[in-house]
Amino acid sequence: MAISEKMQHFATKSSWIRKMFEEGARMKATFGAANVCDFSLGNPDVPPPRQFDEVMQEIVRDVSPGVHGYMPNGGYPWVREAIAGRMSVEQQVAVSHGDMLMTCGAAGGLNIVMKALLNPGDEVIMLAPYFVDYGNYIDNHGGVGKIVNTDAEFNLHLPAIEAAISAKTKAIIINSPNNPCGQIYSADALWALGELLTIAGDRFDTTIYLIADEPYRKIVFDGHEVPSVFSAYKNSIVVSSYSKDLSLPGERIGYLAVHPEIGEKAALLNALTLANRILGFINAPALMQRVVAELQDAVVDTSIYAKRKELLCKILSDVGYSFTPPKGAFYIFPKSPIADDVQFVALLLEEKILTVPGVGFGSPGHFRIAFCVGDEVIARSAAGFKRAFDKALAM
Repeated sequence: MAISEKMQHFATKSSWIRKMFEEGARMKATFGAANVCDFSLGNPDVPPPRQFDEVMQEIVRDVSPGVHGYMPNGGYPWVREAIAGRMSVEQQVAVSHGDMLMTCGAAGGLNIVMKALLNPGDEVIMLAPYFVDYGNYIDNHGGVGKIVNTDAEFNLHLPAIEAAISAKTKAIIINSPNNPCGQIYSADALWALGELLTIAGDRFDTTIYLIADEPYRKIVFDGHEVPSVFSAYKNSIVVSSYSKDLSLPGERIGYLAVHPEIGEKAALLNALTLANRILGFINAPALMQRVVAELQDAVVDTSIYAKRKELLCKILSDVGYSFTPPKGAFYIFPKSPIADDVQFVALLLEEKILTVPGVGFGSPGHFRIAFCVGDEVIARSAAGFKRAFDKALAM
């Protein structure tokens, strides 16, 4: 076999999101797109804000010499300065351009962090439910993912985290607002987590990093806010992108920032910058760096997602599904009416409704619904959600 054994194994376990997306393409070709309700992929459909189009048109007209050339591997300093200004307000800590790197999306940023931090066998705690590719990013750089469950409402379960920490623990990844459940971890919980990591680091004579993956930070509902990670713990790194809040997932533009007081900051930033180059990213896309620098206060119309959240929550509640209403992002993560979430997702498929089983997010017994789809898709899914629920109860 030409491909590696590891890749063969990964292909066998390949992402449930991708599987359901491909099944959706097949079903749409067979039954027509108007007859399929595809909630499988978190691909934002709300258009970028009007300012994006204006800035983009202005910047592409710039034909200055070298405008598409290389820049420092960490990105344009003035772009990083613009983002640092906004982050200083969000994080309630003074962040400078020297604390930041521009990255090829949040995925590129997370891989850079793992490359810079991990020795073979180092453990990284992942909180279930978690984004499906975290384990792959950790494995890419010789680490071992260690799954810890959140509580019944997907909040941090600090005793479980404490029990999972060992001498091999290098980091913990949090994702708030969370994909797939939409939970936002509270400021008190983050402070308690920071204290826990400090005590554990002292016990094992090491530094345990808190990595916050925040691409949904600006997509929140019902007056909720995303607390500052930097205020809670100094050995923290924030990774984010413009894929969700500006609806630019295909442009692969993101950034990371380290806490200004993080330990061994100069060495860490040097390692992160080198990782950006040697992993083949070289630098984040030059054109999109210049664009997002002008859009730090811009965001998609989140009221569209808020309306869809209310519509879908009502449909699910009326049928009898059990779920925690999301505080942010654009997902709902209900409990499956039967223990086997994969079997229940198959029942939904019979109704031409595509969702993703919770086992793919480390939380079997649930399923994910991505409501970044048109209102009409949500409305016409109601009868199918009820029929699948009734079939499950009759089994």
